[in-house]
Order: sequence, then structure tokens, then C-alpha cells
Amino acid sequence: MSEPKIIGLDIGGTKTAVVVGTPGGRILSRKQFATRTERGFAPVFADLTETVDSSIKEVTASAGTGPVVLSVSIGGPLRILEGIIDNPPNLPGWDAIPLKKLLAERFGCPVYVEHDGNAGALAEMYFGAGRGFRNIVFLTMGTGFGAGLILDGRLYRGTTDVAGEMGHVRMAEDGPPAYGKPGSMEGFASGPGLSALARMVCPETWPDGISPAELAALYRAGNTEARLVLARASRYLGRGFALLADLLNPERIIVGGIGMRMFDVLVEPALEHFREEALPQAYASCSVVPAQLGESIGDLASLCAALDQGGLAHRTDERKSD
Repeated sequence: MSEPKIIGLDIGGTKTAVVVGTPGGRILSRKQFATRTERGFAPVFADLTETVDSSIKEVTASAGTGPVVLSVSIGGPLRILEGIIDNPPNLPGWDAIPLKKLLAERFGCPVYVEHDGNAGALAEMYFGAGRGFRNIVFLTMGTGFGAGLILDGRLYRGTTDVAGEMGHVRMAEDGPPAYGKPGSMEGFASGPGLSALARMVCPETWPDGISPAELAALYRAGNTEARLVLARASRYLGRGFALLADLLNPERIIVGGIGMRMFDVLVEPALEHFREEALPQAYASCSVVPAQLGESIGDLASLCAALDQGGLAHRTDERKSD
């Protein structure tokens, strides 16, 4: 009997990827297009369905069977089990969009939707740095900043699906604005937040901001101003680690996105602040590590709504750790 196939949709504000994968985490094909959110929902949905159609045809032709489920990873806020998108900051205009219903009607198969932070946490638990641990926090550090929580071996979403919105937490009275208020965690440790922080700390040097990658390169080259900016970001990131450790007592905090790419210049300096701020027991029992899945995490995370909600996760032992 042929194994089931999953069409994974990783929908982001900059790009959208459509992958075909297996419950064990093998990626069979991948397509990507620019989301271009300024167009509104309808044109993006048209591109999405066209790409899914193409992927289904290709896998059917090569494997003789089509995918049996659709699995979506997308930013919040959203009503997860209903699959309704409630105007995420990176998808303006996607207000009360019944994405799950629309996809199910269009393709006639089961559809599962998950918050991208939660999906990242599940991916690292099934396939990456979270394997073997029952209490982990996965931090999305990209256009936004959020957390996926695995507590006692299970995904925790909260009462209204907004558990883990760590980016909304105010860390200081002053700082780059995000979530409509200055000093939030997202303002200090997301991609746009770092750019805004550089503009705030060094307005004459970077009046229009600077990309996180450029900031990291300057830091590594010994640039004083880059070190000043990232020292401030690391201080608040370390306090964020301490808050999570004291509140949830996880075994691991796993960082993705710019946290993974800038681990040496942003995360490692934050660890001393983590040690200073956290309860000794919480600090001692919690390691902070980069996402093991690296740049492939989005593809694998896109499969995880189906794995978690669709009862397919028991088959994940087929993926080899290489």
C-alpha cells in the first residue's frame, strides 16, 4: 500500500512554498512564489491553488498516487482548528479568511492549519533538536517573533490559540515599536526590529536601518556601532529567555530564523543575561540551541499540522538524522 502524501503550504508575508512530503519528513518536491501581499487575498489564493494543482499532478504522475491531505503553516493570529485567518500583521487584509474551508472545497481532501510558530516547534520535536525532550520552546525569529510551546510532550495553544505570542511582551519602556507599542520583544529581536533598533541607536550611521545580515557581518568585523546595537538586542533577548525559563521550565529553547543565522553574535551574548536573570534551577536545566533543521525547517513545519492533527505522526521514524 502506498504511503500517504502531504501537500505542505508554508504561507509567509514574503514568500509562499508548496511542498510534497511524507509523514516521515521526506520532501519529494518543492515550489515557491513571491506572496506579494499588497495584492490582497484573492490573487495570492489563486497562485496558491495553481501551485498546489501543479504539485499534485507531478506527484501523481511520478508516484501513481496523489497527496491525501493538505497541511498549512501560517502566521497568526488565527483560529487554528477552524482554519480561519484573522488579519496577521504579515498578511494585511487577510481578515476572517476561512482558509481551511476554501482549500477543502477546492481540493476535496482533509485540510489542517497550524500557527507557524507551533508548526516549527512540532517540526523540531519530530525531526530536529527537540527529539527526545518533553518540554521545549521554539522561537520564530524572522519578520515577526513568536514561540511554539511543547509542554509535557504536547503542543500547547492556549485558550484562544494565542499562547506563545512572546513578541508582544514588553521588555522595556523604550525601544523599536512592534505590535503597536515600543519596547516589545519583537522590536528587539525580529528582523525588522533589529533594523529599527540600529536606526534608533545609531541614527546618523543607519538613518534607514540596516539588514540583520549586514549588521552581523559588521559585528564580526569588529564594528563598534554594530556591537552596540547587538549588545542591546542580546540583553533583552536574554531576559526573554529567562522569562520563558522561569515561567515554563523547559529543557530546551530552540531558536530559528535570524537567531539560528546570527547565533554567535545575537544568541550567545544573550546567554549571560539569561544566566543573570533566571532562577538558577531553571537556567541550569535549559539549553539554548539553534534549530537543527536549519533552512529546511519551513518545509518540514508545513507538514506538521497534518502530522499533529491528522494522526500521522506515528510514522515519523522513517526520516534519518543526517
